[in-house]
Amino acid sequence: MQIRELDLKELDVVYHIVSELRDELSYKEFEDLIYDMRHMDYKMIGIMEKDELVTYAGVGVQTNLYYKRHLYVFDFVTREQNRGRGYGKMMLDYLVDYAKVEMCKNLVLSSGFERTDAHEFYEKNGLEK
Repeated sequence: MQIRELDLKELDVVYHIVSELRDELSYKEFEDLIYDMRHMDYKMIGIMEKDELVTYAGVGVQTNLYYKRHLYVFDFVTREQNRGRGYGKMMLDYLVDYAKVEMCKNLVLSSGFERTDAHEFYEKNGLEK
């Protein structure tokens, strides 16, 4: 198992897991958006199990008046068949450490109202609404 930053050559692999979270996105739209987000230093981070991407997080360091310098998690998903195996917790722990290294005061994410399973996961792992 390896947690690492993914590069643009791996967009097809990333798309397959992101499409589980954002099923309305075509590959072309996904690719265009990823390229558009490069200006905000969007990072693609993945947990690889052998050659398979099992968990993905798209993040960026941002600054605003409310959260100050923070790590914003744009996308966070574990493949459906790999959920419940601890990968999400591993990624969350990694992101907390990553935020500290980047001198962020907070880790911030947004999740739709209908994603109650995600909310339970985040709260169980120490995040607050």
